[in-house]
Amino acid sequence: MMLGKRIRILRHKSGMTQGDLAKKLEISQSAVGMYEQGRREPPYDLLIKISKLFDVKLDWLLSDDKELTELDEMLEDFFKTMRQKSYLQFKGVVLSKNDIENIIIGIKIGAEIAIKQNK
Repeated sequence: MMLGKRIRILRHKSGMTQGDLAKKLEISQSAVGMYEQGRREPPYDLLIKISKLFDVKLDWLLSDDKELTELDEMLEDFFKTMRQKSYLQFKGVVLSKNDIENIIIGIKIGAEIAIKQNK
């Protein structure tokens, strides 16, 4: 089940729908859904594609280790909430969907910079 959760989190962090990921991996959207739900396991060659697409190590993707952080889960929930809001405003300006996606990208970049500085 950890593999499916990690695929879902990576997909969300990249701002992709299941359909987007399916196209990139050249598989069906229902296959992506089944992988994320843990009802099916992707074949080895597809695992390699997934690890390359999201730039993660294959051993991390397959590990049962609970390396998913609270921040990953919080950000996923936060981004989902942001995307669902209509008429979201910042300093009195209504944000477009593109504005919201750019804010999400900015938060991700900020997190990556912080992590790299701490290594």
